[in-house]
Amino acid sequence: MKIDADEFQTNETDDRGRIYLGTEYANKRVTVAIVDIESTGPDEEELAAAYREASDSATTIAAEWDEASTEAWDGLDE
Repeated sequence: MKIDADEFQTNETDDRGRIYLGTEYANKRVTVAIVDIESTGPDEEELAAAYREASDSATTIAAEWDEASTEAWDGLDE
């Protein structure tokens, strides 16, 4: 007997990732093949680009803060 994924009664999983197939499959041996796994998170290239952008932004902000801080301290001397 072959079953398509859309024929499952539910697609709920437990904390170990096991899928409940429903009572109609009780006492039957069921073999499930994983055909594809889709990641829901960003891939390594996206993460690397985000880290580079954050690093560049942090460097720019630090330089701007240093300049503003110097101006503020110099203004106190006047």
